[in-house]
Amino acid sequence: MNAPKPSFTRRNFLSAAALGAVAAPRLASGADKQATISSDGKNFHEPAMTLPLVSDADVIVCGAGPAGVSAAITAARAGAKVRLFEWRGCLGGVWTAGLLGYLLDFDKPGFARELLLKLDERGVRRGTSKKSVCYEPEGMKLLLEELCVEAGVKFQFHTRVAAAYRDGRRLSTIVTESKSGRQAWRAPVFVDTTGDGDLGALAGCAWEIGEAKDCPCQPMSLNALLVVKDAAALAAFIHKSDPSAADNIAKDAFLGEIRRAGHFPSYSKPTLWQVRDNLMLVMMNHEFGIKPYDAAQVTEATVRARAEMNRITNSLRKLGGPWDGVQIAATAEQIGVRDGRRIAGRYTVSKEDATTGARHADAVVRPTFSIDVHATSAEHNQTTAIEKHGLKVKPYDIPLRALIAKDVDGLMMAGRCISGDFIAHSSYRVTGNATAMGEAAGVVSALAAKSRRLPHEVEWSEGMAVLKKLGQRV
Repeated sequence: MNAPKPSFTRRNFLSAAALGAVAAPRLASGADKQATISSDGKNFHEPAMTLPLVSDADVIVCGAGPAGVSAAITAARAGAKVRLFEWRGCLGGVWTAGLLGYLLDFDKPGFARELLLKLDERGVRRGTSKKSVCYEPEGMKLLLEELCVEAGVKFQFHTRVAAAYRDGRRLSTIVTESKSGRQAWRAPVFVDTTGDGDLGALAGCAWEIGEAKDCPCQPMSLNALLVVKDAAALAAFIHKSDPSAADNIAKDAFLGEIRRAGHFPSYSKPTLWQVRDNLMLVMMNHEFGIKPYDAAQVTEATVRARAEMNRITNSLRKLGGPWDGVQIAATAEQIGVRDGRRIAGRYTVSKEDATTGARHADAVVRPTFSIDVHATSAEHNQTTAIEKHGLKVKPYDIPLRALIAKDVDGLMMAGRCISGDFIAHSSYRVTGNATAMGEAAGVVSALAAKSRRLPHEVEWSEGMAVLKKLGQRV
């Protein structure tokens, strides 16, 4: 990328961000409105409300994780007016709120390459690998905010999509909920980058999850930042920023230490990374069979995971030696989700695609990551933490059609909620592919909105031409 380096000050950053603000509606009260309870006492009938409606965007992106920020920035660079909604307090999703700390399958052209260059310029990533990248979550937060402001994306935190409405087949309006109350938003094109396919499900799309409608699903993991006294003393247990065969040796050695401390972790390939100096990142937890759209289940999983992380860390500290003084600095705001809804698209990426190296004329990204099915039960974890099902991936194409909803017009998807089967999803779900998918959804949604077409009416060759003009696919 040869784009000029932006010059930001706190003042112009906040001024630019303020341009995206819409006057907050007065918080409506339903206390004095007529409401009824069903005769069996099981249903509460809420009275209708009149909501403020905003129609100032060409493209609305729901979810500001890796796919969402990529989609929003690219759509804005392509000339669209973009709104981006995120329910957490930062951009980046699993990269930041989820403390993922490690980017996989990231050797991609376009926006992924730009991110690596900018992370390097700021000195907030370790190693030289382009395929697997260790970075600082706080540095990523700041970078993504500045890129969104520079592109003109109007983003809003603490805001969750709560409802979706169609005109016939076409998605026309969404409703969000936040401290500002319920607000309605219209746009020609929407992009679901919620990870769990929340917008697609609300809009009435068919979807799948896990190996079957009722799972089993891949497990969730809660990551944490650790502070240690001397990272050098823990070198034998640290996964390297530049991947090598020694990484499995490090994982096994780390497992040995956890077992020596009296625990067998719910993820039997526990991994320790060095973020910077004596700040470490750790993943050593699995929560099995949790549906990401069930808030009660996710809450229970998060509580169990945080307790396990603290028990293991406290026991490691009691071992003394290189573990003396180790402590948790922070657990992730959001437990990491591998398996969410996969929204039905105009093409379904399959196991056969991944194992035969499928090629498509409308390919938006070529995943290379292996089949990566984490143990779906505690029993499986005892013997095999990650199952490849005897399959080997050949680099394969994901077509634009898998990013376009089948049942609803005007809706695109990017990230792990695209249309695919359980096995293929275990490969393409990593964030290098999510970034490239977001980039593709962003440019196509911008082209569709600006030309008054639907996404499925836009040829991928048009999107590629715009990306090349922007310098994002060179």
